[in-house]
Amino acid sequence: MSADRRASWFKGVLDLLVLAGLTEGESYGYEIAKRLGAAGFGQIRGGTLYPVLNRLEEAGLVAAEFRPAEKGPGRRYYTLTPAGRRVLAEQGELWLAFDTSVREVLGRAGVR
Repeated sequence: MSADRRASWFKGVLDLLVLAGLTEGESYGYEIAKRLGAAGFGQIRGGTLYPVLNRLEEAGLVAAEFRPAEKGPGRRYYTLTPAGRRVLAEQGELWLAFDTSVREVLGRAGVR
């Protein structure tokens, strides 16, 4: 297995990371992408992020509001809904348990 698997791992957890990022308050797509990039996830393209935001909105986990700008194009601001907070808590707990299991198995194999 010589392929770098980080991209597929990232796609598997991106919904959760977006929800977690919105716990700090409302934000728009470009800012969410910048925060994730600064956290070490690299450049997140709009073609990856915006379908996630749309899916989360359709599921009622985030709310979106378009606001025109004085200069340039308007922005769509996203906020976490109460349902989104519940899903984040539940799925976040499951992810951390999964992470613990992976670390245990890899640790027994001598991976540090």
